[in-house]
Formats: sequence, structure tokens, C-alpha cells
Amino acid sequence: MNLLLDTNVLLWWFMGSPRLSAKALSSILDSEALFVSPASFWEMEIKKAAGNLVAPDHLAEIAQGRGLRSIPITIAHAVSAGRLPPIHRDPFDRMLVAQAIAESLALVTADPILARYGCQIIRA
Repeated sequence: MNLLLDTNVLLWWFMGSPRLSAKALSSILDSEALFVSPASFWEMEIKKAAGNLVAPDHLAEIAQGRGLRSIPITIAHAVSAGRLPPIHRDPFDRMLVAQAIAESLALVTADPILARYGCQIIRA
């Protein structure tokens, strides 16, 4: 199965956090391919700059070292994210949902609300 990791899951996996469930970790380790969105890195850097997140400065290098593949944000993804129903307000999460749907990826997330968009979810 091909997976898209949401921002929290990405951080938890990078930092070896016990917040990442055994099921999610197993899914990550057994996946055919792991994907990340530039939106997650954008979100983390914004939160770090605002003092709302403590995370390593070399997140891109960590992702590359773990074999994660980046999904470019396309115009189609942006349009889809903007057209999603207003179930969730976070623009970063909406982008992840749009990308997961468009690219037929299961989204690994701890946010149960995202399942309401109809994309395949693996609970973290």
C-alpha cells in the first residue's frame, strides 16, 4: 500500500514518539512507498518560526534519508483542496486530503475528522 504521512505522523515517526500507534508504525514500515507533501514541511517551518513547534532543522534531510517521496503540489491539487467541503478548516490538512484522493494514497493521520472526506485513512 502507498501512504501519505500527515505532518504530525511525520514528526512522530522522525522523533520516535510513542504517540505513533503500533498499527500506524507497522503500516509505515510495511508500505510499498511512502509519500510526503511539501505542505507538511511548509506547516512545520511556519510553526517553528512562530515558536509553536520544536523540531530538527534538517527535516528534509531526514525525509530523504528515510526514502520518502515528495508529491509536488499541483494546480489540480490546489483547486481540489479549495473545493473540499468545509469539514476541516486547516489548509494544510485540506491539501493533504486533496493529494491523497488525487494520488490514490492512504493518509496516515491522527485526525479522525479527515476520514469524513472519504479518503482512505490509517489512524495514527
